[in-house]
Amino acid sequence: MPFTSSIAEFRSHLAQLCAPLAGKALNAELADWLNAEHGVGSSSFAALQADCQRGVAEGWLCNREGGGIRYGRIFKAADDLQRFSVDVVDMENIAGPHHTHPLGEIDLVMPLEGDALFDGHPAGWMVCPPGSAHSPTVSQGRALVLYLLPEGEIAFTR
Repeated sequence: MPFTSSIAEFRSHLAQLCAPLAGKALNAELADWLNAEHGVGSSSFAALQADCQRGVAEGWLCNREGGGIRYGRIFKAADDLQRFSVDVVDMENIAGPHHTHPLGEIDLVMPLEGDALFDGHPAGWMVCPPGSAHSPTVSQGRALVLYLLPEGEIAFTR
């Protein structure tokens, strides 16, 4: 079954990416490091982007929809992922629901159409520090965004 091997390969790529993140502060320095080591043009960025596009095409990523956004949590926080959960969203010229990141958030922005930006950021990594909040917004096109949430924590604003 292709789903099983695809999901396992995706998890393996993420586990390799997450290993050096253990204990690192979620801040601008981490974003700089991620973009230098795993940014656009790197083999790790290409692999994650291919995994996400394959997952959407096969139906195991972004398999829910609400408010014009396709989304889904593929992995709960786990030790092999350094206690990050993994979500992927598919957004096109839309703002998502406002929320807070109690422990921070790491985002991988992967434009699919146009010059898509996520919260004003082009393709690559973005890190939101603990306590930050936003209405996640994709503008100028369509993008997949992978979210790593420490302990899976997110607090949606009512």
